[in-house]
Amino acid sequence: MSLVMSTLLVSAVLCGTASGAVAEDAGGQTAAVPAARVSGERDCPVVYFDLGETLLHTADDGSTDYLRGAASYLRALRERHIKVGLITNVPSSWGTTDTERAARLKEEVDATWRGRVPFAWADFGDRILTPRAETERKPAPVLWQRAKAESGRCRVVYEAETAEEVAVASSLGFVSYQAGRPHRPAFLPVGLVELLGRRSR
Repeated sequence: MSLVMSTLLVSAVLCGTASGAVAEDAGGQTAAVPAARVSGERDCPVVYFDLGETLLHTADDGSTDYLRGAASYLRALRERHIKVGLITNVPSSWGTTDTERAARLKEEVDATWRGRVPFAWADFGDRILTPRAETERKPAPVLWQRAKAESGRCRVVYEAETAEEVAVASSLGFVSYQAGRPHRPAFLPVGLVELLGRRSR
């Protein structure tokens, strides 16, 4: 259902013919998102991503770089002051805290990076969520539950290339979007993300 709703939302934004869009809330119900509504909440929404093959690509030789369009998409979110985060599987042995595991993740990616533009680690701040134990690895729901709890009343978005992860995120109340599918925008349009942020949960 969430995938269908995401497609409808994308159509509403791209066509620009509606005064509002339709979004799925945490309970699976639909509600209007008024386009003219003004929000004073600058911390909302929060867009979480998977990392590998959603934002970056690992080539056959082991080198990494942005997927096409990912750098400009992150830049567009940054320019609109939309917070972003990562929900990504790494070995739990990489550290005892998210901060330690995120530091190791940065080292691993940066060591193989071949892109002309460095990966925008600073955009994610402390919102890099990783498994504290192997049982927390996606598709287990723990990381999404943590992300939602840490986002307060903000709408939370999850973008990933795998249908399974998108489905789990949707079931937990995220506005989820399967990135990189043919004949659709590579990522959830930024204008739509802004509309979602104008609606409190």
